[in-house]
Amino acid sequence: MNYSRKAISNRHENIISLINKNGFVTVEEMSKLYNVTPQTIRRDINFLDNEGYVSRYHGGAGPSSSVENVAYRHRKELLLEEKKKIAMNVASIIPDKSSLFINIGTTTEYVANALCDHKKLRIITNNLNVAAIMSKNEGFEVIVAGGIVRSKDGGITGESAVQFIKQFKMDIGIIGISGIDLDGTLLDFDFREVHVARTIIENSRKVFLVADHSKFGRNAMVKLGSIREIDTLITDQKPPKQLMEVILENDINLITD
Repeated sequence: MNYSRKAISNRHENIISLINKNGFVTVEEMSKLYNVTPQTIRRDINFLDNEGYVSRYHGGAGPSSSVENVAYRHRKELLLEEKKKIAMNVASIIPDKSSLFINIGTTTEYVANALCDHKKLRIITNNLNVAAIMSKNEGFEVIVAGGIVRSKDGGITGESAVQFIKQFKMDIGIIGISGIDLDGTLLDFDFREVHVARTIIENSRKVFLVADHSKFGRNAMVKLGSIREIDTLITDQKPPKQLMEVILENDINLITD
């Protein structure tokens, strides 16, 4: 099947972001918002439901399951420009010769690409894709945590990865996330992945959270922690008011430009 590009057309991206932000949205509301017929919106919803981006309901659509993430190949293609913008902003605030943890996620992989022109970075990662990207720079020292490799996305999880990471204290931990509740709770889909990310947070002098706007208010089953534990949030849009209040109350650095 070669219509994955269609799945991330501008209107489809907008529908996914709208649903992730607002929860259930009716066909009628989307039809008026995007100035297309209800039949067109129903076709969009059917396609996005089949691909795992949203859940189809009578009269509209809601967020996809809280227990299963969208397939890796689709996440990789979704909101490309936003992720690249985030990645460039991360790269601009990381000095040469830094030591970094980088965890699982498509956004962190874009960060890895953006960092490739840096000098003398030391990287520990539980993401085989990040390791492959960054090992192309001969001036980098790249260390891969041992553990169980997920065939779907090259992520490494398990107790071996946790124990390995605990041996180090790095300058910056760069973590991606599946969802950020509006009260600041960080959410993900895989408790094994969460265990590793939790360990990265605990063993980093500073923590950078990279997340595009579709993660705001997005539901996922497993609690990772709180945005209060993060030093800097790098995103592509200003967060919703409720989440913004949490960010300001806890003096979290916010980078959107």
